[in-house]
Amino acid sequence: MEKRHVILDCDPGQDDAVAILLALASEEEINLLGITTVGGNVPLYWTESNARRICELANRPDMKVFAGASGPLMRKLVTAEWIHGKTGIDGANLPDPTMPLQEAHGVDFIVETCMAAGEGEITLCPIGPMTNIALAMMKEPQIIPKIREIVCMGGAVREMGNVTPAAEFNIYVDPHAAKVVLDAGVPFTMMPLDVTHKALVTPDRLQRFKDLNSPVGDVCGGMLDYFNRFDMTRYGFDGGPLHDPCVIAYLIDPDIFQGRRVFMDIETRSELTLGQTVADWWNIQEREPNAYVCDSLDAEAFFDLLTTRLARLK
Repeated sequence: MEKRHVILDCDPGQDDAVAILLALASEEEINLLGITTVGGNVPLYWTESNARRICELANRPDMKVFAGASGPLMRKLVTAEWIHGKTGIDGANLPDPTMPLQEAHGVDFIVETCMAAGEGEITLCPIGPMTNIALAMMKEPQIIPKIREIVCMGGAVREMGNVTPAAEFNIYVDPHAAKVVLDAGVPFTMMPLDVTHKALVTPDRLQRFKDLNSPVGDVCGGMLDYFNRFDMTRYGFDGGPLHDPCVIAYLIDPDIFQGRRVFMDIETRSELTLGQTVADWWNIQEREPNAYVCDSLDAEAFFDLLTTRLARLK
């Protein structure tokens, strides 16, 4: 399988943290060029700090981490400490990072990296609000042909939202940025709640992380034990959904997932449905598809991949 050249754009977040670890443990499929962070689950101070904490946990202090946008394009930042805790990775109990934060702005790193690449070479993986990606496209539209694919976590298609009845958190935080990215014409793959709500960290799966008997396993066990509580209480699930690692797992083994090519748009005007990802699932409008939307996965294969790869990190 051809190795992907990836920029991971994130707002850690316990599930973002697991996605970072999976990417770092999968060098045969993923050449992780750098990590950019954005205000989202928690403010930017915490997201850039958390990304560095996770890199150090994986013994990768050489990984370049960049701070990007602190808030959305046109709105005030909405955060989710009520789910993730004050730090965003409550349950991890990691020390402050010692590796440096890169001096360049995250948006500039995206632009410069894409401009130095060949056509269709870079895969961008936003697993938080898409503010950094949109700003990079707006600042330098010439990066658009350099992008092979956008693979994102966000949205809800046939499932209800998780921050409003209509909208999923990542899209709701910056719907205008998400629309800029979707409308750029780059191949666009989305992991919405429809699929991530099937990737549940049940008690047995949580124990598999703890049984890794490593610092990574202990931290994942602690984070996910904390993270599980909210969704298990709200939805009555058997475990919490592990959203963001679905993006990285798709890059490694797309056969784990199933979906459909559809035409999709994003609501940016309505107060009632702001951030809704409106997908023409049944091709009612007969418009050319602009997105591949996943709606199911082989959960056992997903967790097998995840725990097997994380076991590599000592």
